[in-house]
Amino acid sequence: MGITPEDRSYSNSKNLFFGVFMRNKTYNKKKMLVVFLSALLMIFFLIARLVYLMIFDAAYYQQKAKTLHEREREIKAARGEIIDRNGKVLATNKAVCTISVIHSQITDPERVLQVLADELGIEKEMIRKRVEKVSSREKIKTNVEKETGDRIRAYELDGVKVDEDFKRYYPYGNLASKVLGFTGGDNQGIIGLEVKYENYLKGVNGMILTTTDARGIELADTLEDRVEPVSGDTLQVSLDYNIQEYAQQAAEKVREEKQADAVVILILNPKTGEIYACVNAPEFDLNAPFTLPEGTDAALNDEEKQAMLNQMWRNRSINDTYEPGSIFKVFTASAALEEGVVKEEDTFYCPGYKLVEDRRIRCARTTGHGSETFVQGVQNSCNPVFIEVGMRLGTENFYKYFEKFGLMGKTGVDLPGEAATIMHKKENVGQVELATMSFGQSFQVTPMQMATTVCSLVNGGKRITPHFGVAVYDAESGEKEETISYGKRKRILSKETSEKMRKILETVVSEGGGKKAQIEGYRIGGKTATSQTLPRSANRYIGSFIGFAPAGDPQVAAMAIIYNPQGIYYGGTIAAPVVRDIFDNILPYLGIEREENP
Repeated sequence: MGITPEDRSYSNSKNLFFGVFMRNKTYNKKKMLVVFLSALLMIFFLIARLVYLMIFDAAYYQQKAKTLHEREREIKAARGEIIDRNGKVLATNKAVCTISVIHSQITDPERVLQVLADELGIEKEMIRKRVEKVSSREKIKTNVEKETGDRIRAYELDGVKVDEDFKRYYPYGNLASKVLGFTGGDNQGIIGLEVKYENYLKGVNGMILTTTDARGIELADTLEDRVEPVSGDTLQVSLDYNIQEYAQQAAEKVREEKQADAVVILILNPKTGEIYACVNAPEFDLNAPFTLPEGTDAALNDEEKQAMLNQMWRNRSINDTYEPGSIFKVFTASAALEEGVVKEEDTFYCPGYKLVEDRRIRCARTTGHGSETFVQGVQNSCNPVFIEVGMRLGTENFYKYFEKFGLMGKTGVDLPGEAATIMHKKENVGQVELATMSFGQSFQVTPMQMATTVCSLVNGGKRITPHFGVAVYDAESGEKEETISYGKRKRILSKETSEKMRKILETVVSEGGGKKAQIEGYRIGGKTATSQTLPRSANRYIGSFIGFAPAGDPQVAAMAIIYNPQGIYYGGTIAAPVVRDIFDNILPYLGIEREENP
């Protein structure tokens, strides 16, 4: 029997189906194999990862897990001390406590409220708000006396923490208050050296790590971990406690006698720029810096109170400018001698005034000094002489030396907030302006700038940088870590001219207006000044004097400025005696001996 077409067709269909079936079966097997191998690889990877985490990275994740169940409490680092040039401590730390509560750990809230209210003198309701607040930790009070903290700790109250802390303490109260400055509640510097040298003085805070359960309850059978704090460095400054103390007493005495608004006294080494004393009377109590002076209106609002505090903290020697008056004649004389436009023996005539353009500018001696040499003009502090010298110098040279002597910029003293000189633009200076500037009017400088410039002109002619910071020491070892430097001193005046100025200024004290600064056995140079504050109509004056000793080789300079004295206000009369009394006490202290025939 032959094969029919139908049979052939069926056979072909059958073969086709079988072929497709076999191909699909092979494909599925391959697919299953790929899936299986992928799953196996993934399992292997997960196992390997698990092994890595459990063995090789175990410490890291153990620490992470531990952190999740640790409560951190900060330990304040002791702030670095500030010591004077002889090592006497001017700023240190006092042990205090910080009281805080942890809501989840408090078991007897009413007892906690009662104890804290009684011991801390805080109203119960204020404490209750913090006790009932659901948080990890709430501070109740900082800077708590250690004795009080110890008593609270002795109650062993659940949920109450007493942590050690430090409060800045100034052993000598108001000594150099506007120089040292003070710290805030966070122990960071706010004003003065405390903020200027913050990076040295601040330490590194430590930590108390307490293990807790998931609810935040401390575990009784675990110990606290401590990361110990690192104390700040010790800062040594150029201030001398004894000199500062005496100068401060002298300032308060003359302020009271003259019923003055304020008194500034600066004492420094004219060769190095080290400041031995910086007085800004009245000073304030560094241990109570937010307490206004007695008699202040209690009804002041917060803004008015803050304004008064800012004024109380203000350091006049660097923050405020004033017209220097006749002390500035040291500048004019130095520039004129250096430029060669005047000689010591040059003669002048003073009728009591000098006409400049259409303005009559009078001398302090209205009857005039008559004929006088340049040196006598300095001794007499004669305005007409210096007007003439200023005219000889000319505007261009005046500004050239103004910049050369360092008066265009700041002194660079290491205190924040130093004010800059207020000066006419050169193109706006006419003959009248030049005349008044030549004897120290119509521009303003800081007391620190004036003292620095005079010192630089009489020390041999090198510009100094006034400063307090001397060195930094490690608090633990006591080893010196850094000597603070202030760059190379730049020459601004020739040695010859500087020597001439020292001799001339010595005669101001021995023969001229500075006679009240004389001390037997010592050669003292200096210059008096009397200036007016703006507006002139207010009739408010500033009397000042700057002196240096020994005149031939200055080792120390002192400047006294009395703001708005009542009655007699001439610098030679009221300020020169202050410097004399200071020198009489500190010159022997500094090892400067009297001469038999000075």
